[in-house]
Amino acid sequence: MKTALIPLLLALAVPAFAETGRLVEIKVEARDGADYREYRHRGQAHIAGDPGEAYQIKLRNMSNERVMVVLSVDGVNAVSGQTAGYQQSGYVLNPRQTTVVTGWRKSLDQVAQFYFTSLGDSYAARTGRPDDVGVIGAAVFREQRPQVHLRRDRARPQAESAPPMAAGPQLGTGHGAIEDSAVNRTHFERESSNPYEVLSIRYDSRRNLVAAGVIPDRRRYHDQDEPNPFPRDQGFVADPPRHWR
Repeated sequence: MKTALIPLLLALAVPAFAETGRLVEIKVEARDGADYREYRHRGQAHIAGDPGEAYQIKLRNMSNERVMVVLSVDGVNAVSGQTAGYQQSGYVLNPRQTTVVTGWRKSLDQVAQFYFTSLGDSYAARTGRPDDVGVIGAAVFREQRPQVHLRRDRARPQAESAPPMAAGPQLGTGHGAIEDSAVNRTHFERESSNPYEVLSIRYDSRRNLVAAGVIPDRRRYHDQDEPNPFPRDQGFVADPPRHWR
């Protein structure tokens, strides 16, 4: 099927933890490159953010083919601003390419920073879409390979026509300061209307993740890192109290 023209983001590299699929790896990082600790709960990855802190999303294509990633933040397409759906604009990554997305795309040259904020201040809530705040998602599409038609003289790939232009109390993601982030456009024809894989990372404040049981509450353990099965190892059996009956 034919798809829209897709922005191609310039490659960058900053280390952080990853949610890894078969084709693409997605990471959430602080803007200074600091890693967010990942917490696994019921098979889902979670991170804890701090209100006011800017963050970025790192995408890595681990395959030897081009892929397209439709990136969703709080249920909103990070490129087009639409309520996120599979058949929308996304980022195209060349084989083995890594790129960093730092904000909501405003044009081919600029983005509005991602930052953690209150639910009411989130971009999704401010545009009337608060229901899916707290999750970052990546729908990954493989590229359609050209079909080959045999002729008497030689085999030639089917001519490609140019695809038409198309728009592609909780912690949320705000619409922050405008900053430079140059991209180009490229043609991409999807292999299927359904994504090859969908990855997601949930986020909220540390307090909320503790309350939900995602992060263990260390206060129960009197500030110990983990409960100790042998808290008073003294080596030998002590005498009983003298006046015990």
